[in-house]
Order: sequence, then C-alpha cells, then structure tokens
Amino acid sequence: MTEGEAPDIIRRYFELAGRPDSEDYFALFADDAVVEDESTSYHGIEAIRRWRREVPLVSYEITDVEDTPAGTVVTATITGDFPGSPFAGLRYRFSDYDDKAIRALRIAP
Repeated sequence: MTEGEAPDIIRRYFELAGRPDSEDYFALFADDAVVEDESTSYHGIEAIRRWRREVPLVSYEITDVEDTPAGTVVTATITGDFPGSPFAGLRYRFSDYDDKAIRALRIAP
C-alpha cells in the first residue's frame, strides 16, 4: 500500500492534525475513541481534545503506509517548533476505524 492508497479518513487525519483547534479534526474520532501517544492513553473525545491542544503545531510528511493484521500503519516525518525537529520514523497505527470514525490510534517511535 502506498501513501496514495491510504484510506480517506487516515489521509484526512494527517491533513488536519497540524491544526489542533480544528473541529473537522475532532470530528474524525468516535466519541469513545482511544488514542495512545507513546505511553499515555486518552480515552474519549474530551480527553483527545485536551491532548491535542497541548501538542506543538507540526506538519506531517507521510513516508510509508502499510496494511497489517494489526491495522493500517502510517510512518511519517513530523516537523515543528520542538527539540529534535524534524523527527522521522514516527509510526501511527490505526487499528480500529471505518469511513466514518477513528476509534483506536497508537502513536509511537
């Protein structure tokens, strides 16, 4: 699978993720979604809102998309105003989603 083959909802995630105040971004998630960012989990849309508002503004360059038994794994380089920028090789595993909502996302190096 290549970047162009990523499901629409995943492509939209990366288009909108650099705008943590975007209601369009939050609309991508189910109300009971779970996001795990490294070792911290955020359960539910309100927790996800608080998490995103604390994350520095970044831009994303997708470098790989792979369909695995554990979900769709996207590897990206993120660039922003943070130490170590740009950071390559961050992996986003979308393990539970459909065309309407993301329900489970794990972000890890």
